[in-house]
Amino acid sequence: MPDTVIRLAETHPRCTVLGPGNRFVVWVQGCPLHCAECTSPAWIPQTGGVEIGIGELADRIIDAAIDGLTLSGGEPFAQAHALAELIRRVRTVRDLSVMSYTGYVVEHLRRHGDAAQHRLLESLDILVDGPYLANRHAALRWRGSANQRLHYLTGRHRPEPDEDSAGLQIELGADGGIRWLGVPTVRQFRVEFERQLGLTPAPPVERP
Repeated sequence: MPDTVIRLAETHPRCTVLGPGNRFVVWVQGCPLHCAECTSPAWIPQTGGVEIGIGELADRIIDAAIDGLTLSGGEPFAQAHALAELIRRVRTVRDLSVMSYTGYVVEHLRRHGDAAQHRLLESLDILVDGPYLANRHAALRWRGSANQRLHYLTGRHRPEPDEDSAGLQIELGADGGIRWLGVPTVRQFRVEFERQLGLTPAPPVERP
């Protein structure tokens, strides 16, 4: 029987700015919410990215020198079944902390989410909920706008300082390219960052 697949935008094996400690980050491809001024507009379309079996991805996470796993995107709860199974497989070997971002609010997921979304929610230690609202942009820990909330769903982590940005992680790749990770403290950071480096701007967010 074929392995369940995730439509993947990108991964990073050791990120320090998207959750507590060193974390493996999985960004999924596809988001139905289309937030204006999204910092990752190329990851909104349902097409794009690559498909990867959850067994292969779980092995990568298990082998990484990390404290936890962070799910972002894209919209993780749009691929809840695959991600809940990914967490289950990882935790059969390593009891890692798991954090996720979502553009939905937790009340909506609890009342109206399907069974897979409930399983994913129940697997999390930390949740950042709510859509990114550009007119409420703020420099908060792991969040981009003031409406987004930080939920500690288990007792695994102590609450971090709330009004304190975790900063950005800037890296030089093996190909000479520069990449950044984290939640920008200034609005339209990606546009200005790419302009300063002379990079091709990411495509604009498509509105429904």
